Amino acid sequence: MEIEIGYSPCPNDCFIFDALIHKKINTNGITFKPILEDVETLNKWALQGKLPVTKLSYHTLLYVSNNYALLKSGSALGFNCGPILICKSKNIEIKSVAIPGINTTANLLLSLAYPKLTNKKVILFSDIENAVLNNEVDAGLIIHENRFTYQNKGLHKVKDLGEYWDDLIKAPIPLGGIVASKTLNENLRIEISKLIKNSIEFAFNNPNESIPYVKQHAQEMDENVMQKHINLYVNNFSLDIGETGTKAVNLLIKKAVDVGIISDEIKLEIN
Repeated sequence: MEIEIGYSPCPNDCFIFDALIHKKINTNGITFKPILEDVETLNKWALQGKLPVTKLSYHTLLYVSNNYALLKSGSALGFNCGPILICKSKNIEIKSVAIPGINTTANLLLSLAYPKLTNKKVILFSDIENAVLNNEVDAGLIIHENRFTYQNKGLHKVKDLGEYWDDLIKAPIPLGGIVASKTLNENLRIEISKLIKNSIEFAFNNPNESIPYVKQHAQEMDENVMQKHINLYVNNFSLDIGETGTKAVNLLIKKAVDVGIISDEIKLEIN
């Protein structure tokens, strides 16, 4: 059996899925075909139901819960690891902002923290720093490895939205998760979740094994930044979202309802 699985080329995802797709673990007769795209492309595809298994932003999960079940393994949750709003000058009045995608959790957090900041320009996450430097926008919302590099380019932090969420909710911030289509039977979804967990455990136990695959897609990224990226986004919540992580996701859903981003609370199916 071959199953397509979508995830980003970022170090944390390559670290998670290396053993799975390269069969460094027993995949019980399943071959996983990787589809690597930026998270906003994956979000759009999830809205279309394009892939049977995919990474997506928790913001997007609000709209696709009828079609996809959240898997217990593979999520990116944590404390103070959220997006950062940056600008070129500390004294600038922010009227426009670059975001990595309408359906990203980053944009959801921005809407919570700055509800009046509605002039948003969608830009590929890796190009946001340059958009700010080139005065295309007043500010940028950065995610992934850019949180480790923006200061090197002379950019300034306006607000860390991970810290904002922590102060507001006192729970880990749900950034991205892995979902499986409900067209797959429940036992298969549970099996896929277990295999992802096994892949992560292999990566933790054999940290050098995933380096070539991570480097292949990290391109020019500094190795130190690459490792910081993995350390920040791959943790115990990635192995199993657990009770604490599930509660955090439900708090995000409730907050989205409270501010009118979605009209009704949704009930997640977790496998």
